Amino acid sequence: MSQRLARATSPYLLQHADNPVDWWEWSEEAFDEARRRGLPIFLSIGYSACHWCHVMAHESFENDEIAAYLNENFVSIKVDREERPDIDSVYMDATVAMTGHGGWPMSVFLDHEGRPFYAGTYFPPEPRHQMSSFPQVLQAITDAWQNRRSDIEAAGQRIIDALSGRQLTQAGDAPPSMEDLDAAVASLMEDFDAQHGGFGGAPKFPPSMVLEFLIRYVALAGATHAPEALDMTERTLEAMARGGMYDQIGGGFARYSVDNRWVVPHFEKMLYDNALLLRVYLHYWRLTGAHFAERVVRETAEFLVRDLMTPEGGFASALDADSEGVEGKFYAWTPEQLVEVLGEEDGRWTAELLEVTTGGTFEHGASTLQLLRDPDDWSRWNSIRVLLWRAREDRVHPGRDDKIVASWNGLAIAALAEAGQLLGEPAWVDAATSAADLLIAVHLGAAGDDRLCRTSKDAVPGNNLGVLDDYGSVAEGLLVLSQVTGEVAWQQFAGVLLDIAVQHFGDGEGGFFDTADDAPGLVRRPKDPADNAEPSGWFAVVNALVTYSALTGSGEHRVVAERALGLVASLAERAPRAVGWGLVAATALQAGPLEVAVVVPESGDESGRDLIDTAFASTSPGTVVAWGPVDTDDQPLLRDRPLIEDLAAAYVCRGFVCDRPVSGAAELAPMVRARAVN
Repeated sequence: MSQRLARATSPYLLQHADNPVDWWEWSEEAFDEARRRGLPIFLSIGYSACHWCHVMAHESFENDEIAAYLNENFVSIKVDREERPDIDSVYMDATVAMTGHGGWPMSVFLDHEGRPFYAGTYFPPEPRHQMSSFPQVLQAITDAWQNRRSDIEAAGQRIIDALSGRQLTQAGDAPPSMEDLDAAVASLMEDFDAQHGGFGGAPKFPPSMVLEFLIRYVALAGATHAPEALDMTERTLEAMARGGMYDQIGGGFARYSVDNRWVVPHFEKMLYDNALLLRVYLHYWRLTGAHFAERVVRETAEFLVRDLMTPEGGFASALDADSEGVEGKFYAWTPEQLVEVLGEEDGRWTAELLEVTTGGTFEHGASTLQLLRDPDDWSRWNSIRVLLWRAREDRVHPGRDDKIVASWNGLAIAALAEAGQLLGEPAWVDAATSAADLLIAVHLGAAGDDRLCRTSKDAVPGNNLGVLDDYGSVAEGLLVLSQVTGEVAWQQFAGVLLDIAVQHFGDGEGGFFDTADDAPGLVRRPKDPADNAEPSGWFAVVNALVTYSALTGSGEHRVVAERALGLVASLAERAPRAVGWGLVAATALQAGPLEVAVVVPESGDESGRDLIDTAFASTSPGTVVAWGPVDTDDQPLLRDRPLIEDLAAAYVCRGFVCDRPVSGAAELAPMVRARAVN
């Protein structure tokens, strides 16, 4: 049996390296093998932390009989969706079109041109719950391929033609107006779960991008629905932070809640979720000063640095949902387990506090931990939390996917750098800097050019090219890090990435493809502006373009961003949850954004620190901050900004047109403060 996957950099592929299935990685060689043998292709797509991927692997891919049938009748390709989101996007669209739903593991059958002719997700090893078994599906596909191949290939072409024919609605070159933003909030109000927080029903995913938009919207002058936006935000953030989806012991959020009350999560913990939510809670704390939000920020930042940081300095992709083959076993507790760790009195007190019941709120009599009310003694709870964490450390830990995904690390860099600045935690800024160093050293130019590769593992770059969201989210992270540290080099790196995105990913009509114009071709070139669990590449690039233009004064970059937001104007009312990150960029444009330049007498001078801290405390959407010595030539926002009587000075500007400078934080604060919260 070939050990092709043993050479992979993906932990997901490595999990399958010893399967009896003769797996190939996605490659032209795999398609050539299918042509040589005259066989159809079985494409299996998943990711390392996917529970049902593990289930299908154990049931079918580790089954010698099923594997033998696959090896004889198919060329089997295994893809990590996190390494190749472009492949995942193309075939997820096809799967949804053919079946009405999607998910992972994704199981797709292709002809020699990569055209899908049959698709599904999880298949059981025997018929179950009105589902055909995986062997039955394989046998039916084999029969069809051998006896009706022309029909199969024609069906695959029809699917590709239908998907390629979809047209995006784009409303001219104008970004959303204030009226569009008001309409988006009104639409969200109709979809809001007023009882439990969040939007829609079960399963509930954290609406990170929408919440970021609502926080910024509240701070806009003239926001019609500001009180309602703030109420939706507060209810959702508090419900998520108090429910079982949040790790009350170790910090950080699970991927989603299977119910509509945030009680039982799907326990995998993803880097992108936690980076996005860390920043959302941080911005909510900055807006309102809410204690619970600061607690979540601190605990989640600690989780990222403690549990996801790799020896190379980046952030791992995810923690598994399972341990010892059981979903959630690491995180769930019984009353007896609490008493065993804490003693009778503290154990019963904690069980009541955390909703740990004798019947259980999860499975097998165990409960997820919820903090539905504040403890009457925070000191007691904090001490107990440490004891529970230490006891939990002795359990078998979930597996960790150690690959470094460029875009997700960009999100983490932005969140940790900004949180470190606002909450006075320089170690978090150092962690963000370490991850940025890794991206530049390992991911940028790995192929001998100025391009990003998407993933790496153990400081070895993968052979997969960066996609659009890698360029957008990494650029955003570097721009935040540049503002926090005052190091202009990070801003310059971001500019390089954004120029590549515009040049090689632009569609010529104001939008963006998800892959570069010189990337290896697929059956169609993916192009999807809609946010999913993470920001779309389209809107990730737009947000970074807005920030970069504000820092540098580049009108060219701003024009590109404004034109790309024309799509959001047409969807703001009809589908605001799909364009949340685009709405975030739109709030920045509505606010200016503000540009705050703080000049100090010389490098290393701390006299301007109060001004810098006050600038970062601005709640005006999209505010950018540049700071450094007065003689700085490489930071456009600082040029020609003199000191005030040899003292540090702050300039508040829009479009590089500035108000009079001030030298005191008390004078600066009202200049950068957004509208009052109703």
